[in-house]
Amino acid sequence: MKNTGLDKILGRLEDLDSVNLGILVQRLARERKLQETVFNTIQDGILVIDTDGIVQYANDAALNIIGLKENEIGSARLWKMVPDLARSIDPQSVDASRAAKPVLAREVELTYPERRFLRLYMVPIAAQVGASDSGGYVVVLSDVTEDKVTLEERIESERIDSVMRLAAGVAHELGNPLNSLTIHLQLIKRQLDQLQNNAKSPAANSIADSLQICQGEVTRLDGIITHFLEAVRPQKPELNELNLIQLVEEVLRVQEAELVDRELEINIEVNEKPPAILGDYGQIKQVFFNVIKNAMEAMQPGGKLRIRTALDDEFLNLQFIDTGSGIAEADLAKVLQAYYTTKEDGHGLGMMIVQRVMRDHGGQIGIESRQGIGTVISLQFPLPHRRTRLLSGE
Repeated sequence: MKNTGLDKILGRLEDLDSVNLGILVQRLARERKLQETVFNTIQDGILVIDTDGIVQYANDAALNIIGLKENEIGSARLWKMVPDLARSIDPQSVDASRAAKPVLAREVELTYPERRFLRLYMVPIAAQVGASDSGGYVVVLSDVTEDKVTLEERIESERIDSVMRLAAGVAHELGNPLNSLTIHLQLIKRQLDQLQNNAKSPAANSIADSLQICQGEVTRLDGIITHFLEAVRPQKPELNELNLIQLVEEVLRVQEAELVDRELEINIEVNEKPPAILGDYGQIKQVFFNVIKNAMEAMQPGGKLRIRTALDDEFLNLQFIDTGSGIAEADLAKVLQAYYTTKEDGHGLGMMIVQRVMRDHGGQIGIESRQGIGTVISLQFPLPHRRTRLLSGE
């Protein structure tokens, strides 16, 4: 909006006396303050850069988006500060020697100060006649991270659902021939037992060994299919009040023999009595079983597993801290993916089931790991009052 009164005063600038000039300066200061206030209420980032890419102005949103400090305005060059942005814009496009400056509109991804997706709109500023500079650019940055990530998650979820439905059908069909194989192998074993009772022979013993191997493999395949179907056919959790520490202790009692055999030490650290959470007894028990078993199998004799709690206003947090071999940084992102495993006999579904159960309970799972030091699995359970608020949509 054009300020005609101010324009008239500026038009007679050479005729102003010292008093009116002071009034004008104060008015200009107020105008600047007002404009800054308006720009700082805008959620989009607004930058003004000169033809060399030096930031001449940035509103609060822009400072936050690109990690710029106020004292760097006037000296920081955008292309050097944010290489990802520079590569997308191409500094050559703001070369003052070009006769026609382009208007740019595109999406870019920033990795600093945090990973964000931005929609960028860059408009040239016309150089003023007789001015020493040759103009510059106004850069508008809109943060579209949430929309982008939500869309990607929805596409990925739909892709996984379609694959899982297909795979579940295949797994179900595989169950029929496996059942048939099991029945016929049992019949063969009975006949072989009769032959061995009537006449001992090396050939019969060899056949018995082969039969035992076949039965073992059929059992193993049946276990893989069972685990797979548990993963791809999740049941809606039946919510009841649960004491998570008691549930952890139940799981440890089941795994006690293996813990002793592996010579592992378990410590449960509880600073205060944790409140009950709402959860499905069987599903949460399976979560703890999978997490503890992974920790056991990652540790050598003498290893230690610490289980500790932390409580805040919204969540009850359980941490499982082991002294195992750790996970390579490049593999951390794969841990929760289906079929990823480093074990020779692993099916790669355990942690995927953990993630699904935690998500269905309104919780989250976090993984931190360093090779040769160990791994920390953090399970975050919402407290009952938070879950009630989430379900009510408030």
